[in-house]
Amino acid sequence: MRFDRQSGVFAHVTSLPGPHGIGDLGNGARDFVDWLASADQSLWQFCPLGPTASIHGHSPYQSYSAFAGNPLLVDLDALREDGYLTDEDLEPVPDFSPHAVEYDRVAEYKRERLRTAHERFQSEADAAERESFEAFRERESSWLDGYALFMALRTRYDGAWIEWPQEIRTHDPDTLKRHREELADEIAYREFVQFVFDRQWRDLKAYANDRGVELVGDLPIYVALDSADVWATPEAFDLTEENEPAAVAGVPPNPNDDGQRWGNPLYDWDYLRENDYDWWMDRLDRLFELVDVTRIDHFKGFDEYWAIPANAHSPAAGEWRDAPGADFFEAVEERFGDLPFVVEDLGFLDQSLVDLRDRFQFPGMRVPQYANWCQQGDMYQPMHYPENSVGYTSTHDTNTFVGYYDDLPDQQRDCLHYNIGADGSEIHWSVIDAVWRSNAVIAFTTMQDVLGLGAETRFNTPGTTDGNWGWRVTRDGFDESVAARLASLTDEHIRN
Repeated sequence: MRFDRQSGVFAHVTSLPGPHGIGDLGNGARDFVDWLASADQSLWQFCPLGPTASIHGHSPYQSYSAFAGNPLLVDLDALREDGYLTDEDLEPVPDFSPHAVEYDRVAEYKRERLRTAHERFQSEADAAERESFEAFRERESSWLDGYALFMALRTRYDGAWIEWPQEIRTHDPDTLKRHREELADEIAYREFVQFVFDRQWRDLKAYANDRGVELVGDLPIYVALDSADVWATPEAFDLTEENEPAAVAGVPPNPNDDGQRWGNPLYDWDYLRENDYDWWMDRLDRLFELVDVTRIDHFKGFDEYWAIPANAHSPAAGEWRDAPGADFFEAVEERFGDLPFVVEDLGFLDQSLVDLRDRFQFPGMRVPQYANWCQQGDMYQPMHYPENSVGYTSTHDTNTFVGYYDDLPDQQRDCLHYNIGADGSEIHWSVIDAVWRSNAVIAFTTMQDVLGLGAETRFNTPGTTDGNWGWRVTRDGFDESVAARLASLTDEHIRN
């Protein structure tokens, strides 16, 4: 798919303002869309939207489902307007921080209100609402049935599915039938929350699209082991007869580090290929309903992937294995037509990956924080971005640009100034200008960068679990003068 020259801002939904301790699908998100439109931005990018887990620090990349929405993003005020909550139900609202998400407190507060809303839905919903709910259940049954049962079982057994009784782990039909009957109320609650999320998200998407803003979602190639995806469809994954991973995902060592052992289960690509990639087609079908453009995380994994034996602790024990590559994307293209993908191709830019990316004309990523500013022609310097690429000032996994700049050695800083025409004042605007001015067909900045914020607002530090995914912007951040300046750059560099 060929993209028009355009630009946008990254801000995960949780980072937006809102009255209940976390950004959600309510007025804070609509205010952000309005701010984007006033800044002449046509793209809003965010992290994956799935349910997150406290054990993983609420990373959106370690979700209980590749299909479901995060209950913490549900707008409680909208449920009040729908008649499923009252003013009294929402009180008292804890003294949540407007600057950072306190996930455990937010989860406790929202969980109680969502259960109250479900009880009221069961007792008071009219015929039209019940019909809408049943239509949703039928439309999304391919993933919703397994997800709702998985979450109900997880609540009952209070732990990961690999620790459940053997007959549940391996899907004994009689055992599952009994649990479905015993957990019917909990299953219905999980389905209701997804029904509400789906409706609120579609309303938000329509609001954004009506204002010329497209939504850019995120597709992590791997899913979490403790997920409905792996438990409900074990045949799609490389598991043993006991439904445990035979090998796990990661990246190999290199001269600068020891590699990484991510621990995600790998796919059984032979099974998936033989079955027309049905699980992946369902996943993409769901995602394409919710977003306009998709960023593929770890695109390398579709070319070849690093497989580490499950009983090995060192990434060095792994090996490269072939992934389906072009065969997969040809099947996706045949099913969906033009593919609205941009791809994360950082770190492993070898020829086979480049060939796969370019065969389908997927724009790859360019991030100036990867640049050697004193090396002539460095591919991560904005003046060298190719047209079919996506330029970023920073990403969810890097420092803010100001934080990065503050840590640069003097020589690199001097070379940066020379290369992008900066003098060191308002360095965030200098790099935004450089990325916007580049040949890259799409340009992104982050909300932190457009506000000139430092390392204290970094969203995530890979390889760590504490202090991530929490940063929030306040309503003061939706500054009209900042929007006007961004709009001016967008107009100057013909990205509108």
